[in-house]
Amino acid sequence: MTPSPVPPILEVKNLRVWFPVRTGVFRRHTDDVKAVDDVSFTIEPGTTVGLVGESGSGKTTIGRAILKLTPATSGAVLFNGKDILPMTESEFRPLRRQVQMIFQDPFGSLNPLRTAGATIARAAMLAGVDRRSARALASELFDRVGLPREGLDRRPSAFSGGQKQRIGIARALAMNPDVLIADESLSALDASSQAQILDLLRKLQKELGLAILMITHDLRVAAQISHRIAVMQAGRIVEIGPAGRVINSPEHPYTRELLHSAPGRGLV
Repeated sequence: MTPSPVPPILEVKNLRVWFPVRTGVFRRHTDDVKAVDDVSFTIEPGTTVGLVGESGSGKTTIGRAILKLTPATSGAVLFNGKDILPMTESEFRPLRRQVQMIFQDPFGSLNPLRTAGATIARAAMLAGVDRRSARALASELFDRVGLPREGLDRRPSAFSGGQKQRIGIARALAMNPDVLIADESLSALDASSQAQILDLLRKLQKELGLAILMITHDLRVAAQISHRIAVMQAGRIVEIGPAGRVINSPEHPYTRELLHSAPGRGLV
């Protein structure tokens, strides 16, 4: 008997994000910038989709649209089967904690005046955890992301770039999410720190069953963590498939171009 397929936790359907171009004295709408144009993909629980493309390809805009930080022009974003795009902010607020972002800049995404423990505890309290339990959870999450507990009372300036990114991951986990969106979250780190954070994300995914959308310009990074890879060019997905197939037998010329510009071949 064939097991039933696991339903996607996140499904993006025919998503469009167009920005109007207005010209002239009266700012008439004359054209549209099609930042995202008819994009569709799914993410199942416990899997990672790598969304890969050069700067300006639209990949970050997709992440922002999923989080309702950038308005979508049309299409649907289904979270556990519910389309979140038509929801008002108050309707979406209970779901927001379940889809969390790990930001690109670990240096700028943390409040420099707030200790690491207070940053994580505050996120937990926003998810409805009481103050005492939030502090205990911050300690547990420090352990989970591989940071020493004595760092809980230190401010961000006391940590390295890789450690700051671990704090950012702990902050996201404090919300008890089902989906993590990592938007170029490794690009500001050196190669050693990148490898450590990738190992951490794989471990957390296995332990917690997280679905991850890995947004990156680097096919090398996507190859190391993704189950499937979607390649974006000029607002559209030009190729999507299992990571090994996309990396080792690319079908689209743009994918081959990205591979030629990436360090190393045969990455999966």
